Amino acid sequence: MSPRILGALIAGGAASRFGSDKALAPWRGRVMIGWAADALAPWCGRVVVVGRAWGGLPSVADLPSPGLGPLGGIAGALAHAGAERFDAVMTIACDMPDVPGALIGRLLAAGGSVFCADAPILGVWPVTLGPALVERLAGATPGAKDGRLSIRRWALDIGATPVPAPGPLANVNTPADLVA
Repeated sequence: MSPRILGALIAGGAASRFGSDKALAPWRGRVMIGWAADALAPWCGRVVVVGRAWGGLPSVADLPSPGLGPLGGIAGALAHAGAERFDAVMTIACDMPDVPGALIGRLLAAGGSVFCADAPILGVWPVTLGPALVERLAGATPGAKDGRLSIRRWALDIGATPVPAPGPLANVNTPADLVA
């Protein structure tokens, strides 16, 4: 565990493709967000939920406003981490219930800005990136297709290092994904 890393469960989405609250969908006897929280807990000084309340964990708002997708969640987590004197944020989606600990360890060991090449929401981001990310998102239109809301595009723009996953990662976006 690193007390200087804040774990952030990105959980503020509308789940429109899923049709219901996918964070609370059962998977292997537990809700998906619980699996994601457990994946981060051993590696982080504290874990928060971004975009909603859940499980008694601290709740953090998206920045600069709700509706900007996962990148708004990352911006909110970075601002919160900076205010709480963390050095970096490790983010994970609430719909990633089975992330291998070895992958999380590789991301943390890489240092600096780093993300999973196969699922860019899984990443480590220094808190110093927060103000520039909020500025990037200022005035963005929810659902815009101009790339400003793309985590992968932002990660590449800041020079973050992509790390491949050791195998396929479970990422549940539809009820069929949950069954698979």
